[in-house]
Amino acid sequence: MLARANRLVTADDYRRLVRRGRRITTEHAVVYLARADSTSAPRFGFIVAKTVGVAVKRNLVRRRLKALSFEALDRLAPGTEIVIRALPGAAQASWANLRSEISEALGGGETHR
Repeated sequence: MLARANRLVTADDYRRLVRRGRRITTEHAVVYLARADSTSAPRFGFIVAKTVGVAVKRNLVRRRLKALSFEALDRLAPGTEIVIRALPGAAQASWANLRSEISEALGGGETHR
């Protein structure tokens, strides 16, 4: 689970990243990535709209995205902010497929520690 320090919580943060962040599109998600000039921990936000499916499917997709984000925390540079928007096909995507797509998309925010 992501700690509060690793989550985007305000609508302004989401809006700023979606408008100004670098956009990376995959088959099942759109990833918005930006680097802030800070030493704070990487932060994530998730957008899973009703077009993804019923509430059970949306929550499954959100939990998967959170787990993938937790795995990526150690590879990301401090100050990195990311919003992941799930696309309608995300509910039918396999875990391995979703994992490889998100890992590849987050590759641009990696740092080698």
